[in-house]
Amino acid sequence: MAEPRIGSVLTAALVTVAVDPARAPVLVALDFDGTLAPLQDDPQASRILPEGVAVLQRLADTGVHLAMVSGRGLTTLAQLAEVPLGTFLVGSHGGELAQVHPTGLARLDNHATLTDAQAAMLAAAGEQLSLVARGRPGVWVEAKPAAVVMHARVADDEVAEQALTQARTVGARLGTHVLEGKDVVELAVLDVDKGTAVAALRAQLGAATVVYAGDDRTDENALARLAPDDLGIKVGPGETLARHRVSDPQAMVAALEVLADAFAARRGAGGAGPTTNAGADPVTGPVAGKAVG
Repeated sequence: MAEPRIGSVLTAALVTVAVDPARAPVLVALDFDGTLAPLQDDPQASRILPEGVAVLQRLADTGVHLAMVSGRGLTTLAQLAEVPLGTFLVGSHGGELAQVHPTGLARLDNHATLTDAQAAMLAAAGEQLSLVARGRPGVWVEAKPAAVVMHARVADDEVAEQALTQARTVGARLGTHVLEGKDVVELAVLDVDKGTAVAALRAQLGAATVVYAGDDRTDENALARLAPDDLGIKVGPGETLARHRVSDPQAMVAALEVLADAFAARRGAGGAGPTTNAGADPVTGPVAGKAVG
């Protein structure tokens, strides 16, 4: 039933990922905002669509590896993203990594540890972006463990452009890494990106195939790292390296339903599911870490 929403070409590609034994193990890595959660003026109001929550659980039950890859800080991502146990959470564009565990999060990173110089740069960036935002309605600054972000989605166009331009100038002056998204400019003190993070997670898991979907410019770094037999999906308008596109989060959920249906059909026909650590404790599989509440 989902095929008319996503098209026959993408449908066929998703089915191939599920039914071809050579494609296993499979890592399904997905952006959060704008991909599974419709964009909101208030970022704290973002939630995965109810149908998306359900299909993620179905995919987890088949044994595929799941990852939520976001520019959000890990703590915020964990609070907002309703995902199955065992899901990997990649926060801060790859600066943070954890796995969802029954007792909390199992951190698999170094907690975005900063040097003294990086900490000083981060503090300076926060102070200067706060000055830029002052007196500009609809413009605000978000602090992350290794970055600060200028948000201007709800500001008037002229006000937003002025603020974002000045944010870029601040980043250039301080020497931070400047990441741009939809009506946001992020100044990061760690050299990380979603592509490097997904590639590292893939290597740790031994995934033969990656399905990646995202809607923002920062997702292009991940799409650029996909192999020829991987499957990249752009959600919404804009230039992209992805070979497939869907219109919105609702259509992305429909695509995941096609994938889950294909895995279920393969199992029903007697085929083995993906070769993964399915059924194992989510933290004692390919990667392990210290569980924190």
